[in-house]
Amino acid sequence: MNEISIRPDERDARESAQRGSGESFRETCPECSGRIVPDEEHGEVSCEDCGIVLDEDALDRGPEWRAYDDDETTDRSRVGAPTTHLMHDRGLSTTIGWQDKDARGNPVPSNQRAQIQRLRTWDERFRTKNAQERNLKQALGEIDRMASALGLPQSCREIAGVLYRRAVEEELLLGRSIEGMATACLYAAARQYGTPRTLVEFTTVSRVEKLPIQRAYRYLSRELGLEIEPTDPVAYVPQFASTLEVSDEAERVARDLLETAKSHGVHSGKSPAGLAASALYAATHLTNEGLTQATVSDAAHVSKVTIRNRYQELLDVQDGQSGD
Repeated sequence: MNEISIRPDERDARESAQRGSGESFRETCPECSGRIVPDEEHGEVSCEDCGIVLDEDALDRGPEWRAYDDDETTDRSRVGAPTTHLMHDRGLSTTIGWQDKDARGNPVPSNQRAQIQRLRTWDERFRTKNAQERNLKQALGEIDRMASALGLPQSCREIAGVLYRRAVEEELLLGRSIEGMATACLYAAARQYGTPRTLVEFTTVSRVEKLPIQRAYRYLSRELGLEIEPTDPVAYVPQFASTLEVSDEAERVARDLLETAKSHGVHSGKSPAGLAASALYAATHLTNEGLTQATVSDAAHVSKVTIRNRYQELLDVQDGQSGD
């Protein structure tokens, strides 16, 4: 019987497919003894002669990208975790875990644990070679901690990491605290990303007071040329509505009140968070949910005086709109 020649790529594809399905490796069709060929496009292994499908839904273990020459292959090939701006070395260095286990998950022998601990200590020292890297490590750790406490998304944290790196590169940290600049970067990133938080909320998770954060933010915005538009009050509505657990109808009414106020220019020069909190307070009364000013004040970190004043302004504009 003549031996059937199989190309290496076909053999690898067939073996991968059949390993994934648990089937034994076949070189000939069990029905007609024809040649078996893999169809990588459809994830099937079938007979070339009779067309019988011997395996389907095979896993594609190759890369998800295409390369047409060696340079593209080198550029796109990658291993390990993706790089991140939230680590001072962008996640490119090695890390020795704190658990005393080997690569297979087995406990490290007791006579080797002291050596592993020394290696862990030196690994940590070599990851931060100078004062700038130690600065970055501390600040990025603070950004990640505060973002987690505020529930900010990963993309927002990456933006904050980029802003802090720019501040370090342009030597803007001289005479300023690391925590204050890190908080200012995260505050700016939240506004740029469209998930704003009030300064009072940042104060609750930061290690510095409100005034240093404000000063650091103004300095950072001026020196880096950040073009951050005033926050839209509507952007605060989903966050406050979720905290207060109001109905979708109340949230919709609050949005309508704010849009009407914006069309009449009432929002100009006023706190966006205060307007959003007042609109939700008014909306809950219009929908008979009736939240108190104290409840809204605690959830939105806005004073009750602000809510009372803005509440009346919003209703006046709404009544004027209805009269027109």
